[in-house]
Amino acid sequence: MPVIEQTDAETVAAIAAVEEQLGRLISHVRASMRDAATAMHPALQPFGLKLLRLLARCGPLHAGAAAEALMVDKSVISRQVRALEDLKLLELQPDPADGRVRILALTAFGKDELHRAHVKDKAMVHSRLSSWSAGDLNELASLLARLNSSVE
Repeated sequence: MPVIEQTDAETVAAIAAVEEQLGRLISHVRASMRDAATAMHPALQPFGLKLLRLLARCGPLHAGAAAEALMVDKSVISRQVRALEDLKLLELQPDPADGRVRILALTAFGKDELHRAHVKDKAMVHSRLSSWSAGDLNELASLLARLNSSVE
C-alpha cells in the first residue's frame, strides 16, 4: 500500500479507471476465446485453442516448452493434448533430434481450422476498430506496448 499512499488522488482515480477498463476488456477477450473455441469444435476448450495458437506461432514444441510458454504445469498440457488429439487438431510426432521424445504439432486439419478462426478474428477486430482514426489506433498500440513491456 505505500505506493498508493504516495500517489496523488488524480493518479489513483486514473489507475482505478484503467483497472476497470482492463477488467472489462479481459472479460470480452475471454468470451471471444470461448466463442472461437466453440466455433472450431463444441468440445474445444479455450485453453486448447490457446495451445493451438502457440503451436501455429512457434511451430512444433515439446510439451515442457509449451507449458513454460503458456505458464502452466505440464499436466495441463498433457490433458489438453489428449483432447486435441481426439479432435484431430494436434498430433504427437517423433522429435527429429531424438526419436524417443515426442513433440506437439498441428495437424493439417488443425492448421486449416486455426486459419479459419484467425480470418474471423481479424474481421471482428477490424470491424470494431475501422472507424477509429489512424492516430487513435497508433496511440492505443503505443500505450498497449508500453503496458506490456512494464509487465514482461
